[in-house]
Amino acid sequence: MTADDDASAWHGWRAAAQRALYGPEGFYRRPEGPAGHFRTSVHASGLYAAAVAALLCRVDERLGRPGVLDFVDVGAGRGELLTGVLAALPEGVAARTRAWGVDIAARPDGLDERITWTGEPPSGVSGLLFANEWLDNVPLDVVETDADAVARVVLVRADGTERLGPPVGGEDAAWLDRWWPADAEEGGRAEIGLPRDRAWAHAVSCLDRGLAVAVDYGHTADARPLFGTLTGFRAGREVVPVPDGTCDITAHVALDACARAGERPGEPAALYSQRTALRALGVTGARPPLALASSDPAAYVRALAAGGEAAELTAPGGLGDFGWLVQPVGIPDPLAP
Repeated sequence: MTADDDASAWHGWRAAAQRALYGPEGFYRRPEGPAGHFRTSVHASGLYAAAVAALLCRVDERLGRPGVLDFVDVGAGRGELLTGVLAALPEGVAARTRAWGVDIAARPDGLDERITWTGEPPSGVSGLLFANEWLDNVPLDVVETDADAVARVVLVRADGTERLGPPVGGEDAAWLDRWWPADAEEGGRAEIGLPRDRAWAHAVSCLDRGLAVAVDYGHTADARPLFGTLTGFRAGREVVPVPDGTCDITAHVALDACARAGERPGEPAALYSQRTALRALGVTGARPPLALASSDPAAYVRALAAGGEAAELTAPGGLGDFGWLVQPVGIPDPLAP
């Protein structure tokens, strides 16, 4: 029997990626962490953590400044965002903040002792739950239209070789019909976002009051990509996705579907671009006045550097196009105009 004939060697992309990313030897358990392979907004600039801290302060005000204010970082990596947010908070708010890092990886060495590390979001949260580039790494299955216009599950081996499997059915087919109807042309692809909808709904359910935010590159029903978005990253470069644990495996998020899944009655979710959200939080990318170069050259250089970092975080065609899925629970949306 050849490897091609061995049915046990073939899996849907969801199962294959789950093992490759989160299994005992998975990519996200590697010692270098995500920062060793790709650069997120968290790694691009400390302005990002400062903006999240400003958002947490807005949530705090709308909650009436409770005695305990939760900040939950889902997909916390090595705790970079948590560390930055705690450092950026005003002293009085930091003293009341209970910080949680949620990740499958072990607690990083040297992490601030104020941070509780856990594998699942805590329940009863009152504050801000923030998930930066988490949903894109929730594994999902891929489907492809065959020559008879039938949407079939794409099967993959550990070496990345693919073949078409059975027709998609059940809840997966219903999700595709609602959110990403399969293209009639042979070779068209779609990604079944149901596991992400459920993951996001569960995260939102952990909030008693406050705000849940998911930040990711994504798409909505008016602009689904014809051939899907599944890809890999290794050592800072985009690569062919291979589910062997050596690279990240990611796909853009159907943010509108996740938004509907996490909505509470009478509390609609909102979708913002990162550019819009960060500008609302004071990250503008504006150049400092030239006069500052004469009056305080050092301050001018610092402001110029900060402006460059802000411009990167809000750039069209880059990080600024990331989507912010914002779900308020029991409070008004702190980012609403």
